[in-house]
Amino acid sequence: MASTANTKLMQDARSLHAAVAELVRIYQVRDRDRICCHDISVTQCHALESLVKRGAMRAQAMAEVLRLDKSTVTRVVDALVRKAYVERLPDPDDARAQSLRITPAGRALYKRIEDEMVQQQAALLGDLAPEVRAGATELIQRLAKAAEQRFVAGACAPSTCAPGDTGPGCG
Repeated sequence: MASTANTKLMQDARSLHAAVAELVRIYQVRDRDRICCHDISVTQCHALESLVKRGAMRAQAMAEVLRLDKSTVTRVVDALVRKAYVERLPDPDDARAQSLRITPAGRALYKRIEDEMVQQQAALLGDLAPEVRAGATELIQRLAKAAEQRFVAGACAPSTCAPGDTGPGCG
């Protein structure tokens, strides 16, 4: 009986993996196509979003939030500063450091992009019952949280570790 349950779990996991992979692929294309219309990249939009949601931060903190190396974040921020969407200010806690802050123009741009994306979501959800919408949102939030915890922990499941791999989570 346990073997049948495990087989079903693995089938469900495979189906979920395929569905999530397809959803991510479609959303990446959609995001690129919609966001780039505003003359910024998807990564630049994620940087604006992090400043809207978390407030001013140093480049190192943004690198951690975006999971990018600091040199990539520097290039992303440089472009946003040139476009007047982000500004660099002296950090209040360390005179040697700079803090990144979104400008009113950057906040307005992010709101415009977010409003467009939310309108697209509303169109997708319109045919679904409220309880289905709530359940789908809860499921996606739980999956995102679980993935975030695994990513932050640097865990890799033993089944995905290559022979001899000594990375985090691999023995």
